[in-house]
Amino acid sequence: MSFGGPQWPQEPQQGGQQGHGQQPQQEYGQQGYGQPQGYGQQEYGQPQGYGQQPGQGQAPDPFPGAQSGGPTPDWGALADASASRNRRKRWLIIGGGAVAALVVGAIVATAVVASGKKNDEAENGGVPTGTASPTTAPTPEPTFSSVAPPPPPNPKDYISDPKKDKAPLSAEGLFPGKKLSMNKRPYTKGATSATTDCAAVTQGGLGAVLKKNGCQRVLRATYVKDGVAITVGVAVFPSEAAALKAKNQATGGIAPLVGAGVRDFCHATVCLRRSNSVGRYAYFTQAGFSNGKKVTKADKPIFQASDDLGTFAFNQIYARGRSQASAAAGAPGE
Repeated sequence: MSFGGPQWPQEPQQGGQQGHGQQPQQEYGQQGYGQPQGYGQQEYGQPQGYGQQPGQGQAPDPFPGAQSGGPTPDWGALADASASRNRRKRWLIIGGGAVAALVVGAIVATAVVASGKKNDEAENGGVPTGTASPTTAPTPEPTFSSVAPPPPPNPKDYISDPKKDKAPLSAEGLFPGKKLSMNKRPYTKGATSATTDCAAVTQGGLGAVLKKNGCQRVLRATYVKDGVAITVGVAVFPSEAAALKAKNQATGGIAPLVGAGVRDFCHATVCLRRSNSVGRYAYFTQAGFSNGKKVTKADKPIFQASDDLGTFAFNQIYARGRSQASAAAGAPGE
């Protein structure tokens, strides 16, 4: 009796310092000081109507007695008045100069204060500017290539193409050790075998299917656990397409492998047969009771064992592709 197989796993289990400039110089123009009024030569016209009294149409004499025999002008008083006016002019000029000197002095004092303030800041270091240490070399910025790196090799490419799938292949290499454990379920390994006569290690019509699709080799191993025996066989084909055809056309099953403490099983009784493929490999399992009891759909240990060994076979084949892809990725020129 054959049952549909479960789906196999697709992957094995940085502100600056403020400047202190000199204060702006305010422009101070010299205050204009005009000439004292009325000290040029004043022209006087001839007096009209001599002998006439003032107020009778005759202009008053500015210098009484200067003409017509009148009293003589007080020339000393006039000179004193002129000298007094000249002194006021000089004091005004001196006073204006003193104001200008005071202004200039204030500017100079302000500049000195500002300069002293600037020097103080310079002595105290001023405002820090965050310069780099002269002993520290600048860290170079990373550079990136504009060309994208090639993708890593795909393990499946190596188990699908015989030109890439060059790693040694043997039963002991594919089924290593004396035991295996799947999800903490231990299995003990029995006998192993490898042959190029694919049809010779099959039952029913599987041999013809393998032969028709160009089977090149079959590797087998048997495992036992709690009265259940399972043989797993891996068939190698020249292409992925051929292995897929063999899986889809499968009928019959892989022949049980006895020996190394495992008795004959699945002989003249009912066992569970399954088939699957990955890359250019097809793998088959046949599981039954060691004592020859017929297998039914209620026998969960049989289905569990078949699932475990099918998963193990897939993992081993995929690991083969992964190891070859990893080696190619690290090889020069790849």
